[in-house]
Amino acid sequence: MIRKGLTTIVFLSIFYVLVSGAYGSEQVEAENLVDNATTVVKGFASDPDLKWFQDQVKKAKAVLVIPQSIKGAFFVGGSGGSGALVAHDAATGDWGNPAFYTIGSVSFGLQFGGEASEVVLLIMTERGMEKLLTSSFKLGADLTLAAGPVGGGAAAQTADVFSYARSKGAFAGVALNGAVVKTKDKFNEAYYGSKVSPTDILIRKNVSNPHADPLRKEMAAVTSK
Repeated sequence: MIRKGLTTIVFLSIFYVLVSGAYGSEQVEAENLVDNATTVVKGFASDPDLKWFQDQVKKAKAVLVIPQSIKGAFFVGGSGGSGALVAHDAATGDWGNPAFYTIGSVSFGLQFGGEASEVVLLIMTERGMEKLLTSSFKLGADLTLAAGPVGGGAAAQTADVFSYARSKGAFAGVALNGAVVKTKDKFNEAYYGSKVSPTDILIRKNVSNPHADPLRKEMAAVTSK
């Protein structure tokens, strides 16, 4: 009986360590994702070729930043990436705390080849915001999608979502039709220390994390220009 009891204790101890380690790892990954998203926003905000993007951010309902989303493997099979999304409160002008998502599809790839390390999606409509509160949705099917223009003289466009992709400083068209966006619940839980939904984070604003303050400030700086 004593040996059996000790075996049970050892097993439970190992299980606890493994679970705690996985949880801690996801927290670190989520924090790194937010840090990288902050860097991407800084780059996009200061790029002279992205005047249209910088103007449209002020009108966006939310912005999804995927710092490292596309690699060469995308051209031969499905892949994806993780992103941090912040929503804009039109009444106060504030940007909220991030919710985490994944994006991926078998057809996900760049139109001209190569790889894109940074992808930013502007969610422009209430319909887009409503879809963000569901467990998953498909770009180009559930929401209309258009590639955001680069450079001067950009023509006016309408879509639920505008996409931008940048590879090694160069902008590229990115084929996102059919890409599936899903909530990343484990990151949301690890980042906020409790089980939370996108609605809790983006609409009810029940949770916060001071670690996200630099990202929120960068977004505020873009919209205040």
